[in-house]
Amino acid sequence: MAALRQATDGSTATYRQASFWLDDLVESGADDLAPRAALTSDASFDVCIVGGGLTGLWTAYALAKAEPHLRIAVLEREIAGFGASGRNGGWCSALFPRSAASLEREHGFEAAVAMRRAMVDTVEEVGRVTRAEGIECDYEHGGTVVFARDDVQRSAAAADIDEARRFGVDRPEYWEPVVVAGRFGASGLDGTAPAAVFDAACARLHPAKLVRGLARVVESLGVAIFERTEVVDWAAGAVRFRGVDSGAHGTVRARRVIIALEGYASQLPRARRRILPIYSLMIATEPLPEDAWNDIGIAHGETFSDYRHLLIYGQRTADNRFAFGGRGARYHWGSAVDPAFERVDVVFAHLHRALRELFPAVGDARITHRWGGPLGIARDWHATASYNPRTGVGFAGGYVGDGLSTTNLAGRTLADLVLERSTTLTALPWADHRSPLWEPEPLRFAGANLGVLGMQLADLEERVTGRPSLTARLLGPLTGH
Repeated sequence: MAALRQATDGSTATYRQASFWLDDLVESGADDLAPRAALTSDASFDVCIVGGGLTGLWTAYALAKAEPHLRIAVLEREIAGFGASGRNGGWCSALFPRSAASLEREHGFEAAVAMRRAMVDTVEEVGRVTRAEGIECDYEHGGTVVFARDDVQRSAAAADIDEARRFGVDRPEYWEPVVVAGRFGASGLDGTAPAAVFDAACARLHPAKLVRGLARVVESLGVAIFERTEVVDWAAGAVRFRGVDSGAHGTVRARRVIIALEGYASQLPRARRRILPIYSLMIATEPLPEDAWNDIGIAHGETFSDYRHLLIYGQRTADNRFAFGGRGARYHWGSAVDPAFERVDVVFAHLHRALRELFPAVGDARITHRWGGPLGIARDWHATASYNPRTGVGFAGGYVGDGLSTTNLAGRTLADLVLERSTTLTALPWADHRSPLWEPEPLRFAGANLGVLGMQLADLEERVTGRPSLTARLLGPLTGH
């Protein structure tokens, strides 16, 4: 990863504190998170991938499978999976930052349909690879339930169903309040049982098990992973690095260079205004007893959310905890990234309160873990997998928190672009998409934080007025809708 304002010390204790998922690997004895060897001198490879998260590892996997003779290196500032790939909500979903209607306006109907098909197919593709490669990551394809908790949210749910029918790819189901009340112990906002939209195109998994397992698989395919190796700059054909512990400097020469840093790309000058880092925070409860889960109704494999504007997301983990997260943390001046920003007590308190309000049966269950990390947002909320064959430099990211599955599609798309193959993936509207740059400060600071505040106000506005939020409508074009 790119440089952080506060470097870690590379210890197991430091890495396990990054998320419940990473801590769980150590606690269970599945992985000690010990860093792999760093790169300490100049080297030469066919492909140099910057970033040891899911984007970089899926790209390495796809390239190694397609062309086993390629010499591929992955350079990672900390350990594989230290960033968003090992901290996220564990949703392997078909979500894409830009809505289908938004993609249609920019790229046309057929392109929007193709993007939706690719995303839906990717959910099962992740499951297929994990089964084929023996990656035990608690993958269970149970779908997602999005609760509509008052009349305004029910109208939004109905609109989602209508849009999905128009594009003809997704197959969501609208569940009436009587159905939801019979299955879930979820509360409404208006004293009535919520309705819900069920989308089968989502699986629950343990993200740290996935990313750490994938790292071991790509190593078995001959890919070299260098950890505690900080990339300080890159150019066509060259990546400059520094050993975090040794201080050794060097250069990797490579015809192809892939930048796969997501929110951390903002820490390098060449990408500082290309991606904006926004923090998403999470909590995990202690394991809940079976009778509590019977009241709650969330089954293994199911993920859940609701139709509020300030996003929440959750899952029932394989060991019967809630892993629950959401937005609300502010953007920091100059696209700063710092471990101190991962723990914001007021946001953690908001998440705990939101979880108990949604599922009262949570009761006084203890919160055992609190964590967070930056995700990446492009100026037009349009994720991309792009590659310039003239310079040999590729880039993927801008997932806005929807990257757990999208990284797999990015890796396959980048592999086809790098190998100059014309495929259905390279024809997708996100392939070689170039987003505009974010504004310089102070405009970036003001705009990003007004967006976070706007989503909070939109939820309040709808509760008070009982009508769809005008604030949300104004912000919609700026947030991929």
